[in-house]
Amino acid sequence: MVFNTGAALLDAIVLAVVSHEDEGTYGYKITQDVRSAIDVSESTLYPVLRRLQKDECLEVYDRQFDGRNRRYYKVTEKGMAQLNLYKVEWKNYSRKIYEIFEGGVTA
Repeated sequence: MVFNTGAALLDAIVLAVVSHEDEGTYGYKITQDVRSAIDVSESTLYPVLRRLQKDECLEVYDRQFDGRNRRYYKVTEKGMAQLNLYKVEWKNYSRKIYEIFEGGVTA
């Protein structure tokens, strides 16, 4: 992709991906799901997960899988509120960009 992905957009994408799973989801699956939309490395995503956890948008827990712990991430109420804000902002932003691409801005 030729467009840069800023921190807020990456946060929004991660929150959206994690929100699709009621019980939460684990890091590798999050990486794969995010990669379906944008090209991003695990070394980029794990700091995003930690930041969202620190900001209380994600809660983290471990679960046994094949004899080892797998770290799961789940969206909190605060995270859902933030995701809803991102959705509104994205809708407005993408509409304005689309209008410019298609021939001009309408007020």
